[in-house]
Amino acid sequence: METRETLEEAFGLAGRVAIVTGAGSGIGRASAEVLAAAGAVVYCADLNGTTADETAAAITKEGGVAHARAVDVAERDAVEALVDDVVSAGGRLDVMCNIAGMMLESSILDLTVDDLERIMSVNFEGVLFGCQSAGRVMVGQRSGSIVNMASAAALAPTPMVGPYAITKAAVVQLTRSMAVEVGKRGVRVNAVAPGFVPTNMTGRYYVRDDGTVDEEMKEKVLEPMRRFAPLRRVGQPADIAYCVLYLASSASSFVTGQLLSPNGGVAFT
Repeated sequence: METRETLEEAFGLAGRVAIVTGAGSGIGRASAEVLAAAGAVVYCADLNGTTADETAAAITKEGGVAHARAVDVAERDAVEALVDDVVSAGGRLDVMCNIAGMMLESSILDLTVDDLERIMSVNFEGVLFGCQSAGRVMVGQRSGSIVNMASAAALAPTPMVGPYAITKAAVVQLTRSMAVEVGKRGVRVNAVAPGFVPTNMTGRYYVRDDGTVDEEMKEKVLEPMRRFAPLRRVGQPADIAYCVLYLASSASSFVTGQLLSPNGGVAFT
């Protein structure tokens, strides 16, 4: 019989060690906070060391355990060093959340080689390096969960975000392929494909150059997004973070190679 205790055990992460890339803001920060609240020791990694520090400090203030690391996920050596550092400190790695990413607006026809290499290096190679480094550790300990951040952009073509969508589609296939390879060794690999969520990345539509928010423009951007979704709202970082928690925890112990898309009920055909 399932009880309150078994429910807490299924979703709890006490005693586990997690890495979250892109933890300085948005979905990455919310995911780090949720995993820490569930009991994990969380390493908050971000290209911006200052925002990584802020996330770790906020978690610590609330009674969680977190450490900040400045890491460029586009650098294989840096990602490997991060994982080695975490394992050396805690003796294990139970959860790897590859969330760091970037946006590039361009048509396919106008996409330059330099821009392609830049977005691929972060959105795909950064995830690949995280999967490889964490995967080797997890295969050795015969347990672990990898959660990769994809996007609903990979499920439906949208003008001017094709390059971004391509990288996220690659993340989906990486997730499925790796899940097949490492499943027999007790390692699970899944992906999350969020719908529209107001973050620093999506805020480019309504945040001014000086960092202030144009509230009128923000409403113009969000209103049609709300209307399009059956739930009549856009997502929030915490909505996605709780999906990350599910995939990181034992509650999803029979789930691997899957793409979970929290998007307010939007259907893609």
